Amino acid sequence: MVKQRRSIPVMNTVLDAVAERLILSDESQIRIPEICEVTGVNYGSVYHHFGSREGVIEAAYEKIFSQLVDEDIEALSKVSTTVETFDDFVEAVAPLVELVSSGKKRRSRRALRLRIVAAAQTRPALKSAIGDAQVRLTDRLSDVIGYGQEHGWLRSDLSAHTIAVVMQVLIFGRNLDDVASAPIDDGDWEVAMGVAFSGMVRSR
Repeated sequence: MVKQRRSIPVMNTVLDAVAERLILSDESQIRIPEICEVTGVNYGSVYHHFGSREGVIEAAYEKIFSQLVDEDIEALSKVSTTVETFDDFVEAVAPLVELVSSGKKRRSRRALRLRIVAAAQTRPALKSAIGDAQVRLTDRLSDVIGYGQEHGWLRSDLSAHTIAVVMQVLIFGRNLDDVASAPIDDGDWEVAMGVAFSGMVRSR
């Protein structure tokens, strides 16, 4: 057990090095001997812990995805679920929608997550792992939406979970336009997201 605990930070060093390369380039560029040379971790130890090069890459993908999800959950945690008026609720949620959908950094984050989702389609273990992380994010977003429903601010004919999924589909669907030769600008996108959000608001 002591040996296993000691191996965790060592293997995290390997995953950090692989993750850094996956973020910047294609997985075909990953060379385990080069990773071992950079990290100083024994080649045999890497294969003993992860089983194969594929195992290392899957674990690194999972780590990247989980970190991105955790950052979004942290942003969601800043949305107050103690506001008492509809206007305050909208004011609390609006910056979050802008944060997760606009800007060059967010485009690259969305693209990276979608690349991992694509990689997981032929990797059952990775698909299961990132699926668990995605559930955590959807559940947290559902909590925020559920709070709005409980106070009669958001429509209740759809479940909080359904609305949470639809909102994420809209955000990540923007990647289709990101690759267009003439994508819409952030201002137009924010207006469109505002219209979409208004569709979730209960008639008053």
